[in-house]
Amino acid sequence: MSYKVILTSKINAETYDNLLLFLEKNLPNVRSFKGCNSVDILFNTEKDEMVFYEDWNTKLDHLEYLNFIRENGVLQELSGFIAQGPEIKYFEVLSI
Repeated sequence: MSYKVILTSKINAETYDNLLLFLEKNLPNVRSFKGCNSVDILFNTEKDEMVFYEDWNTKLDHLEYLNFIRENGVLQELSGFIAQGPEIKYFEVLSI
């Protein structure tokens, strides 16, 4: 069973270009982390809102990733680009 993780944040508009550079550098690390199947980034320019749409094997895999980036400083660096949020929601994929 897999989990969809939807992370929504309001972005500081003035740091948008630097955020893109940060993501280009760091997304390969997320995508290669144990249990991560995919990460897509969505952006609403009218509201400066960014959505991370992620697919993980388990919720625990995602929580382990969050702990990993908390410990290595990446999460703190990412928070410098965020004006509000993030809000994280977990959805179990149903096989219907």
